[in-house]
Amino acid sequence: MSGTDINDFAVANLSRRGFLKGVAAGGALLIAASWGARDVFAEERKYGADGMEHGWVDDPKVFLALGADGLVTFVCSRSEMGQGVRTSLAMVVADELEADWAMMRVVQAPGDEQRYGNQDTDGSRSMRHWFEPLRRCGAAARQMLERAAAERWQVPVGECRAELHKIVHVPSGRSLGYGELAEAAAALPVPARDSLRLKAPERFRYIGKESTRSIDGADIVNGRAVYGLDPRFENMLYAVVARPPVYGGKLKALEASAALQVPGVVRVVEIAGSPLPSEFQPLGGVAVVASNTWAAIKGRQALQLDWEDGANAVYDSVAYRQAMSAAAKAPGKVVREAGDVEAAFAGAGRLVEAEYYIPHLAQAPMEPPVATAYFADGACEVWAPSQAPQVTRERIAERLGIPFDKVKVNVTLLGGGFGRKSKPDFILEAAVLAKEFPGRHLRVQWTREDDLQHSYFHTVSLEYLRGALDADGKPSAWLHRSVAPSIGALFGPDPRHENAVELGMGFVSMPYALPNLRLENPEAAAHTRVGWYRSVSNIPHAFAVQSFIAELAAAAGRDHRDFLLELLGPARKIDPHSLGDTWNHGESPTLYPIDTGRLRAVIEEATRQAGWGRKLPRGRGLGLAVHYSFVTYVAVVLDVEVRDDGTLVVHRADMAVDCGPQVNPERIRSQMEGACVMGLGNTVVSEISFKAGRVQQSNLHQYEVARMPLAPKTIAVHPVRPTGEVPLGGVGEPGVPPVGPALANAIFAATGRRIRDLPIRDQLKGWREA
Repeated sequence: MSGTDINDFAVANLSRRGFLKGVAAGGALLIAASWGARDVFAEERKYGADGMEHGWVDDPKVFLALGADGLVTFVCSRSEMGQGVRTSLAMVVADELEADWAMMRVVQAPGDEQRYGNQDTDGSRSMRHWFEPLRRCGAAARQMLERAAAERWQVPVGECRAELHKIVHVPSGRSLGYGELAEAAAALPVPARDSLRLKAPERFRYIGKESTRSIDGADIVNGRAVYGLDPRFENMLYAVVARPPVYGGKLKALEASAALQVPGVVRVVEIAGSPLPSEFQPLGGVAVVASNTWAAIKGRQALQLDWEDGANAVYDSVAYRQAMSAAAKAPGKVVREAGDVEAAFAGAGRLVEAEYYIPHLAQAPMEPPVATAYFADGACEVWAPSQAPQVTRERIAERLGIPFDKVKVNVTLLGGGFGRKSKPDFILEAAVLAKEFPGRHLRVQWTREDDLQHSYFHTVSLEYLRGALDADGKPSAWLHRSVAPSIGALFGPDPRHENAVELGMGFVSMPYALPNLRLENPEAAAHTRVGWYRSVSNIPHAFAVQSFIAELAAAAGRDHRDFLLELLGPARKIDPHSLGDTWNHGESPTLYPIDTGRLRAVIEEATRQAGWGRKLPRGRGLGLAVHYSFVTYVAVVLDVEVRDDGTLVVHRADMAVDCGPQVNPERIRSQMEGACVMGLGNTVVSEISFKAGRVQQSNLHQYEVARMPLAPKTIAVHPVRPTGEVPLGGVGEPGVPPVGPALANAIFAATGRRIRDLPIRDQLKGWREA
């Protein structure tokens, strides 16, 4: 543990008002769980789990079942996509229950937020929102077992104590196994919340320990685990869909006769698209339904289709980048300002200027989107790898015109998600087609080409920065213009500006001590579906800010680490609202201030572990970056070699992370390791580009992800224990943003070549001759 007494964390029992709060800057448009408009000032603001629609539940009769054989079944309400949430949440319950880990098993909850509380698996918040409710759930079950034993023995309950899956009568030494007490305990009322006795942290068996085995790891390794592709039913149908090649395009003409001649093809069905903005609705198109997936794919290839492309056919990545650059050169909407930037520029000893470009990215999960649906008697049931089962139920009910309670969503394991599977368009396709074939299960399968060309892409971004150094080489002014299409264009008229959530991802929330500062957000139109991607807008903002700090340090002739620490200023806790960040990852600014002392600590730890300052030959260098996101602090130092032919070799990554108290250290480490590899892929090889409104990449030979040679030879994750009591942070996403700028800064240290455009790909060829 971190030294923080988790038992002392505040437990809130407040009203469960809706999902967060993506107020578009300058307006009252709110992106909520229903994805409609709501006045942010209409109700008292709630934070954390209380700010999520349907909030939390801590009833053990909802989440736990105890069999006569002693086996404890835990119902996990969050989706598992490799982050280990089923193990980590089960650890919390098992610890308070004083259960034997070998007697625990996990099942996945169906989509039902009225019963299970909020089920959105995103925002790196599953543990920090569910830690306390699930502790109470386990503690309540433990006390019910103790009371059942006391009643059986006719002794005071205070004489009974839970000890590793049994209840012991302390005076006599008698004991009863949990299974022997299961029926009697289940009949008891759940203890009142204020009567629960939570464990002291020093008594934890599993929380904070390294030795807990993954609860479903064996099933995953042995092929018993059920992913989206795995549900099988008798007499199934299979479908693939030909979608408009341009976002917002429509079908003009269809000739299906050749497709219908393909053996196994059953029918060709047109799926109606939705007017833009499309939100989570299918893009529309033509489905080929067959007796097997291969026949459906061959049938789709035989279709003769004529598309009307629509307004987004103008989208061209080269021209759009030029337009973004022009927008960044002109004043934009001011979102934060301090001092007098122009006066500081006029009196500067030196000016530094840079422009950074980050292209669209695709989530490209290992398992492409897939869903199976069954429709009969006015009801629909689906089996799908969903990060958002509640909104999936809502959209199916709306689309099919059936009552909400007639929709059931069974959540499978996700073969990767990264935000893509928060959007249920692919599940809606299955539901729409199943209604055409009542009484038969129907699976919609996306191919890798479908996945890459019809995703909800991470936004393209251009970041322009201008900085001033005074006569002493200290930064005296900072201007940053961030230009990027917004995810808000999915849900309403294109705002052409980043919304409060996007701006709060390392832009307005930048915590550096600068006397003169202006942050601007020029307009940028959206021409494709922009969606969540692991770490979201933290990626471009961190890349620009951390690269530019390194550029300022080089211009000042200063050591990058020392310059960065000085720029942070004295250790202080900053109210995010004072910086113009009204979001703060949905958390209370009181419980979760931006703590520059914690930022300093991870920088110092990462550089210490990496041996910062050691001499390296030309062609090899250390690069540093730090970022605060999802209420967690991460610093990265990369030891990078650039060989004569431009090949990159990452010898070592040192990652210092302060996520507050640690519940599952093994998962924290693995999430940081995965974030490092993904961040390297984002920076070196990954890019989605458009021409005539069409994605130019079709498969992984064109949209590359990190392969083994790019992975660091060593990734060392260093937990940093905060001083004092702090609440839980997030883990799944915060490791990604600092990796890209750390790599760019390492390349500069190795070669003297500054990387400002991503992906890097072949930019390092010929560096020695330059």
